[in-house]
Amino acid sequence: MSAVDVVLLGVVVVLTLVVVGAVVLGARTLRRLGAAPAPEDPAFAAEKDRQEQSLAALRTAADEAHSTADVAKSAAAAARAEAAGAKAEATAARDEARRVLEAARLEADTVLERAHKQAEADAEQLRAAARRSGEREVAVLASTTREQAAEVERRAARMDERERLHTEEVERLAERERQLAAASAALAAREAALVDREQALVEAEEQRRRELERVAGLTVEAARAELIEAIETQAKREAALLVRDIESDARNTADQRARHIVVDAIQRVASEQTAESVVSVLHLPGDEMKGRIIGREGRNIRAFESVTGVNLIIDDTPEAVLLSCFDPVRREVGRLTLEKLVLDGRIHPHRIEEVHDLARQEVDELCQRAAEDALVEVGITDIHPELATLLGRLRYRTSYGQNVLKHLVETAHIAGIMAAELRLDVPTIKRCAFLHDIGKALTHEVEGSHALIGADVARKYGESEEVVHAIEAHHNEVPPQTIEAVLTQASDACSGGRPGARRESLEAYVKRLERIEEIAAGKLGVEKVFAMQAGREIRVMVKPDDVDDIGAAVLARDVAKQIEEELTYPGQIRVTVVRESRVTEIAR
Repeated sequence: MSAVDVVLLGVVVVLTLVVVGAVVLGARTLRRLGAAPAPEDPAFAAEKDRQEQSLAALRTAADEAHSTADVAKSAAAAARAEAAGAKAEATAARDEARRVLEAARLEADTVLERAHKQAEADAEQLRAAARRSGEREVAVLASTTREQAAEVERRAARMDERERLHTEEVERLAERERQLAAASAALAAREAALVDREQALVEAEEQRRRELERVAGLTVEAARAELIEAIETQAKREAALLVRDIESDARNTADQRARHIVVDAIQRVASEQTAESVVSVLHLPGDEMKGRIIGREGRNIRAFESVTGVNLIIDDTPEAVLLSCFDPVRREVGRLTLEKLVLDGRIHPHRIEEVHDLARQEVDELCQRAAEDALVEVGITDIHPELATLLGRLRYRTSYGQNVLKHLVETAHIAGIMAAELRLDVPTIKRCAFLHDIGKALTHEVEGSHALIGADVARKYGESEEVVHAIEAHHNEVPPQTIEAVLTQASDACSGGRPGARRESLEAYVKRLERIEEIAAGKLGVEKVFAMQAGREIRVMVKPDDVDDIGAAVLARDVAKQIEEELTYPGQIRVTVVRESRVTEIAR
């Protein structure tokens, strides 16, 4: 019996007890009414009416209890029927569950069997792959072992060869030491003979002097003064003639050889150079973009100039704006900022600051990439990262309009070609020439000449003394002492002095020409001075009566030396002294 049946049975029993109690109470009331007298008492009548009403209510309650009991019985019957159906469904469900469980157990056995077979197949494949991999590794190890054995044999052969050469060098040094000992003994004997000869010459000179005094009737001091004056005049003239001849021969040979080396180096490099300006042009998709760049009451353009430090010029030029700034790095950052803002379309002060930060990071990355490209082009791989960062800054540095990073690459190529022609250490000389202007990246941060600053930086980051000396001596702040320093100077002059490589301001150019003419005009015997070929040649006209040919050579050398000491200029300046003699006669 289910719980529902128990509840319904309890309800029926309770209702039955209530009905029985109501019937018993009604019967007792009726007997009491039948046995009592029937006086016509109002209270009795009221009590009777009340009891009759109670009896009627009890009958009504009994009827409702019977009806409720009938409903409960019918509900109990329906509940028993539903319970029977539920039992039948539960039995069917148990059977179905038992059948599904059996099918699932069979399916699980089948899947497990397939998984075992698949696992065995995978294990077999893995064993085969491991076997093949082991065979390959064994083969690689065997080949590596053979290569290492061959390398050891080669090294042993090289060591034997070096030992043989060392032994030969020791023998040569011993032989040279014996020769030096013999030469020392010979020199000692010769020195003794020279001492004896010198004593004899002193005695002969004393005897000659006494004889000259007797014959000439002059004192020693007077004769010495006259002789010194005559010898000095003759020596000056002969020295000038000798110097002119030696310089002419050396110039003919050296100029031809140097011209061949320099021209070959410049022709093989032959890089193009475009002088950079202080203005960049940014093209716009349309003229309506100018209004968005300006903003309401000019707030966007004011914010842009305040953040970037670049002057933005918006004029009547169609679909273009100008960015003006003397600092090339700031100008490039400003150009990238404005370009990104135009492409994005959102232009307001906060957005300008965000894009400016992104553009500055992009310029830093471009500088780093430019330094890496320059190092690869020159062929330098082992360099300190801080030096590479400083080289990247030179991408936007200019010297008289010439890009400094391109100038370094060009100088390194020219120096390398010269070193190859002279059979010198090409990598070291290229490294010296490539790093000679590294100090220009720090000129605005550290006081001093860029050559000395660059030498300190190179020494700080582990560069060799040859490189450091070439850097500090390339502008003669320190006298050059090595061939690397001299070639660095020469390649720097070739790169900066070629036509079109650099430009200078008109004021500095005019002052330099005026000073060149003043230096030449201040010499004695100069009649006219002309600075020609943009200041690269100066022609000095002298008075033929006051200056002879030897004096003209001395004058040209003095003017060139004074120009070198006082002026700074790219390339070289040729000094030509013109002495013209004219003789006129009239035939009558």
